[in-house]
Amino acid sequence: MSFDYDLLVIGAGSGGVRASRMAAARGAKVAVVENRYLGGTCVNVGCVPKKLFVYASEYAAKFEEAAGFGIKGAIEHFDWSTLRDNKTNEISRLNGIYKKLLENSGVTILNGTAHISGPNSVTIGDQTYTADKILIATGGWPDRPDIPGAEYGITSNEAFYLEDFPQRVAVIGGGYIAVEFAGIFNGLGADTHLLYRGEQILRGFDQDVRSFAATQIAHKGVNIHTHTDVVRIDRLADDSLRCQLNNGATLDVDCVMFATGRRPQTDGLELGELGIQTRDNGTVVVDPFFRTSVPSIYALGDVIGTPQLTPVALAQAMKLVAQWYSDDQTPMSYDNIPTAVFCQPNIGTVGLTEEEANKRFAGDITVFESSFRPMKHTISGMPERTYMKLIVQTSSDKVLGAHMVGEEAGEIIQGLAVAIKAGATKAVFDSTIGIHPTAAEEFVTMRSPRS
Repeated sequence: MSFDYDLLVIGAGSGGVRASRMAAARGAKVAVVENRYLGGTCVNVGCVPKKLFVYASEYAAKFEEAAGFGIKGAIEHFDWSTLRDNKTNEISRLNGIYKKLLENSGVTILNGTAHISGPNSVTIGDQTYTADKILIATGGWPDRPDIPGAEYGITSNEAFYLEDFPQRVAVIGGGYIAVEFAGIFNGLGADTHLLYRGEQILRGFDQDVRSFAATQIAHKGVNIHTHTDVVRIDRLADDSLRCQLNNGATLDVDCVMFATGRRPQTDGLELGELGIQTRDNGTVVVDPFFRTSVPSIYALGDVIGTPQLTPVALAQAMKLVAQWYSDDQTPMSYDNIPTAVFCQPNIGTVGLTEEEANKRFAGDITVFESSFRPMKHTISGMPERTYMKLIVQTSSDKVLGAHMVGEEAGEIIQGLAVAIKAGATKAVFDSTIGIHPTAAEEFVTMRSPRS
């Protein structure tokens, strides 16, 4: 049977673009469908603009730290529109780069909303295209809670394009997106409240990391409210928003941002009609070779419910292309994926948490940890502290996990991820000479186990 394309990808985000380009490089005739923007969430309303906002939010603290070093200065004015528009200009530049990458790879870009009309066909408007393989790479989309007045709130998508910077903000949620945006709003000068219905923010992270990070984030000025949820939002006469809380209290703010989870973006694909199996949360079920229950249709990235991280989608795309064209019969490994939370201070983590290690190895673990005041703050006078933790399997001496809360934690943990992926033991860490004076050297000088 003759097809219009060897591969038709739905979604031009990180995973979709990588799979398209790599397949085209192997000689496949490829098209990618996109109905919003090239680059997906990460480039447009995720990692990239968020990190730019994080940079901006850190300047106020740096001015405060400088006083102890004899450098006197203050922020005279923060112009939100300059930050917002410069960010948007950078995103537009990146959109252009993604377009060139696809075109230079020989990939056809189809603009529009895709509907999978058959095992080997995709319809866009009134045009139908056929393909030997179809790849769903549509990612996720911010979810909103089902409460009265939810329409008055924003999500992370809209936060990047606000007309005016709010002076009072309530961020609803306790995951990394909520924590990061709370730090951004707080650092840029807003009175910021982080409301989370659970016992402690950052569920899924190591318990000691969660507690330490929450304390440091609160020291920075974010008002953290645990066991707290918003049950209703009302718009007042002055356009401010009144949040009715589950404890009977109210909180008046200028902006409510929901960071209460993301859902797979499969609207309009008609997966059920095709018999493509999905989970209760809407994520697409795939086998180790990214095949759905329809053999000619594949899926990867956030839409399949694996860790919602750009590098994971990129790795999945590379693995999928290798399976197709290089006879790679090995499944994707999700062990020891490093990640960072760009709050203030940063969190970096790789490998098992203490709780996961105890569950998996039944107490056969040794924990090394250190908490200290960074050298810079002995002069700056700031109360910020750094926390580091290593999880080691006692019987094998293998390092199972590394965790850090502190400045540039993500940069430091990336290097440790290589060591842990390679199977480094605690003895290897101990025999490694540190770089002095740095915070990172603490990871190779922790000698005494936690009692």
